[in-house]
Amino acid sequence: MSTLSYKKFEDSDSGVLPDKMTVFQDCLQAFNASPVQAKRCRMLLARLLRLLYSGDSFPSTESTTLFFSISKLFQHKDVSLRQMVYLTIKELSKTSEDVLMVTSSIMKDAQNGDITYKPNAIRTLARVLDASTVNATERLFKNSVVDKNQSISSAALISSYHMLPVAKDVVKRWTNETQGTITASKVFLTSPVANHEQYGSQNLSSFIYQYHALGLLYHLRNHDKMALMKMIQSLSSNNVLKHPAALVQLTHYIAKVLETDSSLAGNFESYFEIALQNRSDMVALEAVKTIVTIPALSGLIVKAIYVLDSFLSAPRTVVRFAAVRLLNKISLTNPEHIVVCNGSLESLINDSNRAISTYAITTLLKTGNNDNVDRLIKTIAGFMDDISDEFKIVVIDSIRSLSLKFPEKHKSMLSFLNDRLREEGGFNLKNSIIEAIFDVIKFVPESRESCLEKLCEFIEDCEFTELAVRILHLLGNEGPKTSKPTLYIRHIYNRVVLENSIVRSSAVIALSKFALIGDASINKSISILLTRCLNDVDDEVRDRAALALKLLSTEKFDEARAFIDPGFSYSLPVLEQKLAQYVNGDEESFNVPFDGSNIPKISEDEARAYEYKEKLNSMEESIQKESKQPKEEVSEFAKHNLLQQQYAQELSNIPELAAYGDLLRSSHVVDLTEKETEFVVTCVKHIFAGHIVLQFNVENTLTDLQLDNVTMVSEPDFEEFVEDFVAPIESLRPQTTGSTYVSFTRSETLEGCLFTNNLTYIAKEVDPATGEAAEGEEGFEDEYRVESLDIVPGDFIVPSFAGNFTSVWDSLPNPCSSVFNLSDAKGIAEVVAKLIKDSSMSPCDSSELVGSHASHTLKLFGKSINNENIAAVIRFVYKESVGVMVKVEAKSVNAELGTFFVNEIIV
Repeated sequence: MSTLSYKKFEDSDSGVLPDKMTVFQDCLQAFNASPVQAKRCRMLLARLLRLLYSGDSFPSTESTTLFFSISKLFQHKDVSLRQMVYLTIKELSKTSEDVLMVTSSIMKDAQNGDITYKPNAIRTLARVLDASTVNATERLFKNSVVDKNQSISSAALISSYHMLPVAKDVVKRWTNETQGTITASKVFLTSPVANHEQYGSQNLSSFIYQYHALGLLYHLRNHDKMALMKMIQSLSSNNVLKHPAALVQLTHYIAKVLETDSSLAGNFESYFEIALQNRSDMVALEAVKTIVTIPALSGLIVKAIYVLDSFLSAPRTVVRFAAVRLLNKISLTNPEHIVVCNGSLESLINDSNRAISTYAITTLLKTGNNDNVDRLIKTIAGFMDDISDEFKIVVIDSIRSLSLKFPEKHKSMLSFLNDRLREEGGFNLKNSIIEAIFDVIKFVPESRESCLEKLCEFIEDCEFTELAVRILHLLGNEGPKTSKPTLYIRHIYNRVVLENSIVRSSAVIALSKFALIGDASINKSISILLTRCLNDVDDEVRDRAALALKLLSTEKFDEARAFIDPGFSYSLPVLEQKLAQYVNGDEESFNVPFDGSNIPKISEDEARAYEYKEKLNSMEESIQKESKQPKEEVSEFAKHNLLQQQYAQELSNIPELAAYGDLLRSSHVVDLTEKETEFVVTCVKHIFAGHIVLQFNVENTLTDLQLDNVTMVSEPDFEEFVEDFVAPIESLRPQTTGSTYVSFTRSETLEGCLFTNNLTYIAKEVDPATGEAAEGEEGFEDEYRVESLDIVPGDFIVPSFAGNFTSVWDSLPNPCSSVFNLSDAKGIAEVVAKLIKDSSMSPCDSSELVGSHASHTLKLFGKSINNENIAAVIRFVYKESVGVMVKVEAKSVNAELGTFFVNEIIV
């Protein structure tokens, strides 16, 4: 179709889909006409494809009729018409019946057809084949894969992807041909009909077939680790790959290998050094991204940063954006490394692309110093009006981090935040500013009064109820601590007069907290104001005011503070689950009052810390979705509590465990077998006051074997652990999962123990017809050895949050320490990650972020199952000759737990 004809065709009904029945009737008439008019048929096929591509479809009967009518067009020799025919056949083959009838025509074109549409024929052939007919085309696909025309070869390789689900064994047979394609030299060949022989003889090649062949080989060898590793090492050691997409794909595969085995990093360092110098921007950027992500490649990070520095002045916007975003990611963990790029980053502050300028600013803020902070903030203020709220939030978060880093500069930063607070903006932007001011109040005490004053001005015109409530809560907590607390009482009482019932209720509680100071004049004023609230139209406001007046009238401020300002909140997900269970119980359950004593309590600092940590983790995702709100997720602390409640509910259904009391702690899931074995076994350790219960989850991956009376024989190496009972799995059918429990009585002392485990069962063969074991079959007894299981200190510790780790560390008694040498460790990062998981403690002061230094300090805090604090400081030093040297220091209320921790945390 000529450009003019196509334009006329598009303009005739642009923006409006053609009528489906009209197209159907016109197609049948034109395709069955004699002689066939190629131009008209092309136009009708274009209309038909437009319908199909827009999501419309035909019923199976009509689709089959169209399919066979189109197959008659194979008699016409027009090359352009044949291309349109193949495009349409691929779409109709999804809904048509008896599509195999055209296989012979397609195979004829795929073997001897014109070069112009031969790739189309190969791709279409893969869509109409099934498992019974694919063997007949094996030779055709093999020849196409090794064809010297790269269009034909790429079409065959791509078609092989589509054939993997139905004929993977057949596709594996041309693995050698696919391997040879990567190193072969292929060119573009054009059709003699198009009279482009001269162009075809220029021996041009884009090497795109290497990308397709590499992807297919990975799919074929993905389950063979040795073959996959051999292929990756071979391709990375020689310079055979030419296409940038193939090199990027190979970099992906290397990253996956290093994620599972970081010890192989030395084998690929030369590859990454070459990739960093590749003339293709995408290859170099992907190499930098992998170096930044994989800790084992940290030795190349300096070279990677120099490459990014050169990309900051690239003419292409997308390259500058990718480079500055990677630098921003590096600045989160290693800001000292990117100081060399500050000059280039400052030149991007006024970049025409606001996304680039925002990333440049936030990266500079992370590496800022006392000399350039004021200048950076002034520059930021100049372009804040030109960026979206989502990018403003990123800037605000960087300002918050900087204000904590340089507290002496808090005045200029507060002025910037206050100006942004007065401007127009959505809830998320205002909330991020409020969060920043809250953190400044918390970590820069001298800024408290100026921050509270700005917040009082903001709530006068605040349109968001949630923010007004949070600010009132803060004023109630921080206002009484200031030198002039009466200054804030007026602002709070204004909310009682002017706002909705939710804000008025919060204001009543905030006012009552000022009476806890103990000043008689203030108490009298607060009592007068609260008395006025007794006439409020909302019952919630009246009830809160009445309760506050009753508590304050007793002048027992300790009792009043326990109700008005408890200093903690309940875990809301767990509270909701408990209430739902209570409400949905039988009628007798209502005779017993609701018991909230076993609901976890969360301090406000702890809840905010987990929320802030999750916000930082999701920042990279939310910034890319400018028009979407970030998805709210349950915090790790809440997830842990929910999982504990789920375990507790499941265990309470077992009669033998009902008398054990409350579940104190459940461990992470521990793998006792490989994922590829016939029986996959995992374990969860449940700690009770005087018992430990081992829950073994067993998955039967076999399809022809049923397991009966499945039990785990666990033998402890410590005599203090005495087995109570074993709850077996009565029957484990093929490809199902069940749980068996083993209970032990343990001493009150905190001791480690090693359990050796044997899975015992009665195996019965399954009838393939019924999927069940034959009736009357006795089966045979067998056992399956799984890995041993350790009781570690983390099984007795619950993660918790410390707002000021140094203060907590200094207050704890009973210090103890121990030293270890991990000669097999390849870096500090992997040891830190393992210790955080094994200890079940929360890292403090961002110590979980490991830089590229040869030393590191990890700070951990948690509570024992008896609610006793424990803190640990673990220092690491890495030397290539000796590995990682570790010094573990711990302080705890329970000296026994501290000793157990330092001696057994590294096993």
